Amino acid sequence: MALLMEMGWGGLVQYPWSITWSDISERVDMVQGVSITRGAQDEQSDTQPASMSARLDNQDGGLTPGNPNSPFWPFVRRNTPVRVAVTTTVARTGSAPWPLATFSDDFDDDTVDPVLWPGSYGGVSEVGGRARIPLIPGGTASYQSARQWTLAGSRFTIKVAKLPGAGGSSAAAARVMVNSTTSGTRVGFTYNAVTGSLRLVSEVGFSDAAGVTLTYSAIDHLWLRLREQGGTLYWETSGDGITWTVGRSLATPAWVTTQQVVVDLPVSRTGGTGDFAEFDLAGHRPRYRFHGTLNDLPVQWSGLVSTVTVTATDLFKRLNRLPPLKSALGEEILSTVPIPGYFALLSAYFPLTEPAGATAAGDLSGRGAGAIAQTQVGTGGTLEFGTGGLPATGDTCVTFTPASASAGKYLSGDLGALYQSDSNATPEHTALTPMIEVWIKTSTAGRAFVALYEPGLDHRLVLALNGSGVLTVEHTEDGGSLTTVTTASSNLADGNWHHIVHDNAAKTIWVDGVQVGGTLAVSSQSNGRILHVGGYGGGRLWSGQIAHLAIHHATGPIGFAYADHYAAGTTGYAGEAAHLRIARLARYADITSVTVWGSTHDPVASQGEGGTGALARMREVEATESGRLYAERDYFGLAYQSRDVRYNPSPFLETFTSAYADLETGGVELADDDQKLCNAVEASRPGGATQRATASASVLAFGLYEQQLTLLKTSDNSVLDAAYWQVSRYANPEPELREVEIEAYTHPRYSDILDAEISSYFSTTGLPAQAPASAMRVTIEGYTETIREKSHIINFRTSTSARDSVWVLEDPTYSVLDYTTRLAY
Repeated sequence: MALLMEMGWGGLVQYPWSITWSDISERVDMVQGVSITRGAQDEQSDTQPASMSARLDNQDGGLTPGNPNSPFWPFVRRNTPVRVAVTTTVARTGSAPWPLATFSDDFDDDTVDPVLWPGSYGGVSEVGGRARIPLIPGGTASYQSARQWTLAGSRFTIKVAKLPGAGGSSAAAARVMVNSTTSGTRVGFTYNAVTGSLRLVSEVGFSDAAGVTLTYSAIDHLWLRLREQGGTLYWETSGDGITWTVGRSLATPAWVTTQQVVVDLPVSRTGGTGDFAEFDLAGHRPRYRFHGTLNDLPVQWSGLVSTVTVTATDLFKRLNRLPPLKSALGEEILSTVPIPGYFALLSAYFPLTEPAGATAAGDLSGRGAGAIAQTQVGTGGTLEFGTGGLPATGDTCVTFTPASASAGKYLSGDLGALYQSDSNATPEHTALTPMIEVWIKTSTAGRAFVALYEPGLDHRLVLALNGSGVLTVEHTEDGGSLTTVTTASSNLADGNWHHIVHDNAAKTIWVDGVQVGGTLAVSSQSNGRILHVGGYGGGRLWSGQIAHLAIHHATGPIGFAYADHYAAGTTGYAGEAAHLRIARLARYADITSVTVWGSTHDPVASQGEGGTGALARMREVEATESGRLYAERDYFGLAYQSRDVRYNPSPFLETFTSAYADLETGGVELADDDQKLCNAVEASRPGGATQRATASASVLAFGLYEQQLTLLKTSDNSVLDAAYWQVSRYANPEPELREVEIEAYTHPRYSDILDAEISSYFSTTGLPAQAPASAMRVTIEGYTETIREKSHIINFRTSTSARDSVWVLEDPTYSVLDYTTRLAY
């Protein structure tokens, strides 16, 4: 086992492609160790933000915030991404030759291992837990193994710690090679310090004309791996040692399958200044235990000894500090899913939700579009904010009540130069065309509701209803008279809310989520920065309501994606599956990675109005579905488990089994109390019935233990099912192991224990005679672990797995009357 702690100085945790990881493992005080707490206290509690703490050496001041002499300056600061792993290796057995996967060295003892690297030369050394290979002008050096390894059906992995610079030399290289018995016949990776390239080679006579050349990336090529499998040789790279990208593959050279090989890490340069290459963790597999951001970096002194005791929290911290959500419609407009192959930009967004008494509406796109203000035409008429809007959103809107078609009030303003520039060509994109979406409600035909034009009036675009209430698009691109294109919409002046999307890139119209008609003969439109809402040109003043006006600029026909906002405004996505709701809420929080486990995903009620945080909304879904939500420990992402993940745990799928004697700790606790007891549930749903489920025998035996549940179900039957599920599981809880502490490092199944996750299960066998059974199976709810030198203690917080048993017809285990006859929910 080796500890790997890395900091992403200057990176953003939500954008992993921005992070260059720096290994600071050597700074960790391994006497005190690294402490990590993750998960929930029990299955009835929410998973909590995972936390990590460690004391780090700061004698060089490198971890002092604001220190310009730090090698990490100016990025030593709070919210720095941090990840922690332990590494495992494959044990070597028998006599040579051994599979190359069993070749391993962590380079942590400051001595070049003469058994592993007997052929090393050129002044190589171990420094700071890394293999250091000097580049001396005109010289060569290498870490070189004995010839006692085989690559066929195996692999070799190594982490890049430092690559050399060109240093004024015309040629400088560092390599990771596997050599055959013939000089110059070898496979591996060559880094060219002069060109900054990584070449994937299969050389004969030290040459490979077909080699694949990559631009080296310290982010994507942090780990290198050669792997042979099934007659194919693979060159792979990774940013974390877990997820690999194949950079090259070819039919396995014949010598790979017949010869013993040498691992060779040679470096060379023709001139310039001296430098060195460093590698680490040869043959090690990282097993990530924590991924999050630093809370603080408090510098401490004891005499002249300086340390920093850091604490960090996973992405739940970020979720908890985000502002309350807007309505589902508002969030969808602000965070529309990108469409592959196209670029889209929200250039202006006017929710029109200002309070009563307001006289102007503001932009929420963040692009700095100017406000649109109340404008009077003639005399009379009113314009009122704060009036009732779309029922599913809870948002207000603006109501226009003109005295006549040419007397009243509308909104107008200059959207600004930045908005105008959004429609111009950029180095990355061709000209962007506007796409307008807006909600309207009226009973009066023959009025205009949105208009865009440029100050010179060459480009003008007007959306209106004709005398029959049919949607029209009026346009000109040469300053002439407006040309009217009548769409295939129905009469929209019917007193109902309608969602309009005009996709000018595709020249299509979408009404209430459906495209109406085909391609429209309208001009391209650009540079229109003057906006009118509720009328145009001093006439056709709108009589009715307008809400949620957004203007996007796009490179292609993506109106269909915005047409989906109709469901957001009318139902709040009521009826969508629970796991899709989780992913949607995560997207609002700028989290694009959500791993879903399980297959039981019931429909959930409307997302509801704004005012509540994304995590709180996810928790509502989690509680409704008896699911499990937690942050991933090896990358920036969420995991959501449906309740059926825990159904009927099979002994063949246990993460591991441990004999009581192998735990090597005293931390095993059996509990039997009323902490979880529940024999009556009163449950309800939004707009539905309030219902009650009870277990009368439990009430008689223990008294009343009641819970109140409000669930986002879409039917009263589903609410009742959920209530009975709760009662059936907890009316008479069995005695259970709530804590199982394991010294994992010395355990014969260390690697399997590291695989254990929230909702994994394992069995402890050979329990003392006083236990109710010799073996007990438990489900993991959370854990606290401490990683020290040659020690890795994990205290699992657990619950009994039997509680999640459900009835299976004629099954010898899961159809036992009055014991495992619980109906699945």
